[in-house]
Amino acid sequence: MRRPPLAVVCACSIVLFAILGGPAAADETTPPPPTTTPPPTTTTEPLPPPGPKLIQPGVTIGGLLVGGLTGPEARALVEERFEKPVTLVVSPVRKLRVEPTELGAAAQVLKAVKTAMRARTPGFPVPLSVEVNHLKLDRYLTDLAKTTDHEPVDASLVLRNFRPVAKKSKLGLRLKQVIASQRLSLAIRKHERTPLALPFEELRPKVTEGDLGKVIVIKRDSRTLLYYNGTKLKRIFRVATGQSSYPTPIGEFEIVTKQRNPWWYPPQDSAWAAGKEPVPPGPGNPLGTRWMGISAPYVGIHGTPDAASIGYSASHGCVRMLIPQVEWLFDQVDVGTPVFIVGA
Repeated sequence: MRRPPLAVVCACSIVLFAILGGPAAADETTPPPPTTTPPPTTTTEPLPPPGPKLIQPGVTIGGLLVGGLTGPEARALVEERFEKPVTLVVSPVRKLRVEPTELGAAAQVLKAVKTAMRARTPGFPVPLSVEVNHLKLDRYLTDLAKTTDHEPVDASLVLRNFRPVAKKSKLGLRLKQVIASQRLSLAIRKHERTPLALPFEELRPKVTEGDLGKVIVIKRDSRTLLYYNGTKLKRIFRVATGQSSYPTPIGEFEIVTKQRNPWWYPPQDSAWAAGKEPVPPGPGNPLGTRWMGISAPYVGIHGTPDAASIGYSASHGCVRMLIPQVEWLFDQVDVGTPVFIVGA
């Protein structure tokens, strides 16, 4: 058999090498290395810690909006509002700012905040309970009344330059403590902080300027009696006053008794009356027909049968008048009429 030429064999070997990828490639059984890229590895980051619990939106405590706040924030806000002072109006020119604790008030803030934190409904209204210690509140009002209350002042007449002058009356004032306690307690429980006018009772004086009536002014050294209606001079009388050894007393007095046709009784412990007997009404009575006793012991304004003594210091301390004049004066004045005796 004829062998193929060497050139043909080499050509076939070259073609086979190219097809199989290299020498002895047809005999290799090991698979080629993978040509695909492996999937990326996934890393998990830690989650952030949960935030503080917040109160549901729109929730209120005692009418105060606390929705969206934490418990401590809500507590601080509610306490700040509750601790605002209460303004008490004592008078048109006097106001007091008082902390609720001074009035015995304590709010259950922590309890209300816990309730608000548990609320699941938006806009849920949580009440704020307030307890009031009424003993402490009443004690505060009692102490306050000591600075506000005063008794009424009656109008009166004083003497200036030997003439009566009206001294005006003044209203009294008394705090209505029971009503004030009720109103304050209610306002605190309702969390109101608008100024609260305290209730007062006005006490009217018994004597006003319109009640001022008759006044008697006696000028002892001048031996003159002046009769005033209020501050208006009505009549002037000549009188007799006390001797130097029995002077008519000086001061402010008032008529305490009035007697028509009086008995005369010798004053006790008076040396000049020792051994004298009482004298019944009549022409010889040393008191005449009228007696107006004043608040000085054993001293009064009376008539006298001794008309010649008028204008002199002749009595034992009393003020003597002519009988017709003392009868007129007797009808003008009342028990309680002021009597001023001066040394002029």
